[in-house]
Amino acid sequence: MNPSGLSTALKHLRKSIKTWPIPVVTAISSKRNPFMVLVSCILSLRTRDMVTASASDRLFILAYTPEDFLKLEPEQVEKAIYPVAFFRNKTVTLFNLCRVLIDEYDGKVPELLDELLQLKGVGRKTANLTITLGYGKLGICVDVHVHRIANRWGYVETKSPDETEIALRRKLPKRYWKEFNNLLVSFGQNICKPKSPYCSKCSIEKYCSQIGVKGCR
Repeated sequence: MNPSGLSTALKHLRKSIKTWPIPVVTAISSKRNPFMVLVSCILSLRTRDMVTASASDRLFILAYTPEDFLKLEPEQVEKAIYPVAFFRNKTVTLFNLCRVLIDEYDGKVPELLDELLQLKGVGRKTANLTITLGYGKLGICVDVHVHRIANRWGYVETKSPDETEIALRRKLPKRYWKEFNNLLVSFGQNICKPKSPYCSKCSIEKYCSQIGVKGCR
């Protein structure tokens, strides 16, 4: 996919996204609370969006600041976030995270990528999503959808999400950085699926190299 094709493809996706469900972390970001974005990102790992959304809603009724979170008992958090994947491990991670935020960052979520990556349990995907959705700053969040689709388009040629992030930081115009994850996640969840993507319903099929696609609907 060349630069002209990318621009046109993203233009089509901006229209299509209005008809698709909003990714859960994007929806939560409308509250303009970086802590809530960070927590939801952690809950979302290896977990379906619908489960993450319900778990986040239950948890944020109990607490939406690090200070309030530490007033809870672990059993309360476990009950609230179940059945997210690894809910017990994530409960421990969240308690440890809140203690660090209070002790080292005055209860605030860091705005810098390097500082976020120092937090235990926070990887590049979560850190970048917190920066872009929590603070509205430049970042490139690469999850499995972004990695898969960027390679399927032929826009990058990489073997892992981390490699894809590096490649996109070099190649993708900065004006697309903040919206890229939201557009491709929605596209990947609804049309450009991992197996048997809905190419017949895809409005940008002619711009796609379909690399690695063995069969489509």
